[in-house]
Amino acid sequence: MDLITVNKFKEGEVVRAKLNPALKLIERRYVDRIYYCKIHEDHTRKEVLYFERELIPHDINNIGLKYF
Repeated sequence: MDLITVNKFKEGEVVRAKLNPALKLIERRYVDRIYYCKIHEDHTRKEVLYFERELIPHDINNIGLKYF
């Protein structure tokens, strides 16, 4: 039986972390139920790792951000 990995976000997709929704992340890869993401504005920083439950889509309408 083949193991099928189903991930919510695709490689290269822009996502946000629930704890810091103002920070844009680029989902780089998905391995063993962990998302490896790069900071959108600063590609020189180390990757950050998240579980799927810790991420939200980039285009969600109401994430509590205030635009000035």
